[in-house]
Amino acid sequence: MPDLDTLPTYTAVVIGLFLIPGPAVLLVLARASVGGRRVGIATGLGIAAGDLLHTATATISLSAVLMTSALAFSLVKYAGAAYLIYLGLRALAERGGDLRLGSAQLVDARLAFRQAVLAEVLNPKTALFFLAFLPQFVRPEQSSVAAQLLVLGLVFVAMSAVYTVMIALAAARVADWLVRHRRIGRWQGRVIGAIYLGLGIRLALQER
Repeated sequence: MPDLDTLPTYTAVVIGLFLIPGPAVLLVLARASVGGRRVGIATGLGIAAGDLLHTATATISLSAVLMTSALAFSLVKYAGAAYLIYLGLRALAERGGDLRLGSAQLVDARLAFRQAVLAEVLNPKTALFFLAFLPQFVRPEQSSVAAQLLVLGLVFVAMSAVYTVMIALAAARVADWLVRHRRIGRWQGRVIGAIYLGLGIRLALQER
């Protein structure tokens, strides 16, 4: 179990990542706009289920490495921090345009769920993100590394599920707001980039 100092920081960072509409939110909105709330909710839950599989993979693959030695822990930590800094710099360098909702085909809830799971599981960027992000909040001296990774991943999945369900339920209002504030897309990369960059630098300088 992550310590009481780490969990609030982790939760705040995850909320910060959720606040700016990303591909998952836009997909949920597009599905909900075409197929209704049920399809939108199914899409959001499918994305969360895909993230759950990424959590299990990260827990299994990283726990043994992080428990091997202090050197292994440091290598994983700094490699992850470097990747987050890279994502931050790349996001800041990209020229954002007006935010636009993508098109979506009319499908039923079951198919929307399966497609969302498959898309999330097969997304290599998501896999790399989990492998880089979760270890930054692990404290080997506190408790089981595997347990900490699992809890952190489950917190992320639970927050993602709640957030996307809320988006699906309020799809019409959220979509209308985004249409009226399309320029938010120009700031999307800057905000996400700043979060990644700040997190990567802070954690890279943090003592073990």
